[in-house]
Amino acid sequence: MQTSVLEKYCDARLPWYTIYPTVAQFSTVVGAEACEKWLQRLPVNESVSLYFHVPFCRSICWYCGFARSITRRDSPILEYLAVLRKEIELVGAQVPQRLPVSDVHFGGGTPTLIEPAQFGALMELLRRRFAVSKTAAIAVEIDPRTFTLATSEALATAGVNRASLGVQSFDPIVQKAINRVQSEAQTERAVEMLRQHGVIRINFDLIYGLPNQTVQSCVQTATTAVAMRPDRLAVFGYAHVPSFKKNQRLIDEATLPDSPARAEQAAAMANTLIAAGYRQIGLDHFALPDDELTLAQKAGRLRRNSLGYSADTCHKVIGFGPSAIGRLGDGYVQNEVEAGSYSDQINARRLATAKGYCLSLEDRVRAAIIERLMCDFEVDVPAICITHGFAPVPFLGSPERLAMLAEDGIVEVAKGFIRVRQEHRFLTRAVAAAFDAYLGAPLC
Repeated sequence: MQTSVLEKYCDARLPWYTIYPTVAQFSTVVGAEACEKWLQRLPVNESVSLYFHVPFCRSICWYCGFARSITRRDSPILEYLAVLRKEIELVGAQVPQRLPVSDVHFGGGTPTLIEPAQFGALMELLRRRFAVSKTAAIAVEIDPRTFTLATSEALATAGVNRASLGVQSFDPIVQKAINRVQSEAQTERAVEMLRQHGVIRINFDLIYGLPNQTVQSCVQTATTAVAMRPDRLAVFGYAHVPSFKKNQRLIDEATLPDSPARAEQAAAMANTLIAAGYRQIGLDHFALPDDELTLAQKAGRLRRNSLGYSADTCHKVIGFGPSAIGRLGDGYVQNEVEAGSYSDQINARRLATAKGYCLSLEDRVRAAIIERLMCDFEVDVPAICITHGFAPVPFLGSPERLAMLAEDGIVEVAKGFIRVRQEHRFLTRAVAAAFDAYLGAPLC
């Protein structure tokens, strides 16, 4: 890829468009009262997804950009679980009947720091309050460094059928630079324990663009991961925002690769995974040919949500725990980010919604256009506009941005149909930005 094109369009400040509008547009105008009304309006015959944020880790990873708390003790986790159970009851009292649930995801933090018995009790409560389908996808994020046999058994007993393992890099030099030393053996052992207990759908999270990372170490990490044959791999680019995440200030910026090096690393990892039989899904996911993501992509029903790419067909997500984001029919809601504020609200028997966003009809059209670009690398803008009852002309994005992208050979545009060229898919976020009505930053 030409360096000049990268410098012009590869802007780390651009959103990843997991949701649209992005969290930057959320406002305190949308609070607990609005969330209550939106929950009450959820259709009783439509399945929802549930997301649980468990904000605890045993140690801090310097690259991390998520809301989390470091604890060596179990008591804060037990206190949090007591509050979480109250939140489940509060939400359950607002939604009509026992809403059907087809997808449950535990993220963090490290959800598997929850003691096995406590995790089982939490799942029992969920099944009492919601109609969790027998075929529901139930996924848990795992830190292999703290994963135990007892936890593996508990996950299987509770019905967990997908595990997402944080790996990031197998290079010990990189691991030291990000304060996450994790041996290949620890990861292998976690995979083996999960498979032995019937949790056979395995995801790996890898990262490029980390300090001291090279193309060679990226390829070696991908090769090592492939040997364990996970069903899916997510290959994310490290986002260095030390002004927002203080822990990232511990990373030596001089050791970070520049944009051309990052692009080379991403391409090398993608080539390694594709050569090993994985199919590329969207920008940064890879899956085996029979995985749900691959099948969803083939069928044109791949989705984009706050967790990344998904085969989940639910249009509604209810978020639990501090910082959790939900999407209800009317818009987005986000819980209090700070754990203490979250707990105070729930203990006062109030929903913990801190801010949110009420979707306009125009937002929905733009969101649909952006989602198809991010998932399919192409979009029929007029068709989406017509589906939503809008004239296509106002929704053809920024004419200046689209014209610039077309002139530079990034996209092909014909009668409102936009396709990102194969060799420039790495820049799809820049194309999606042409339809972002709230983005003020220039492309270059």
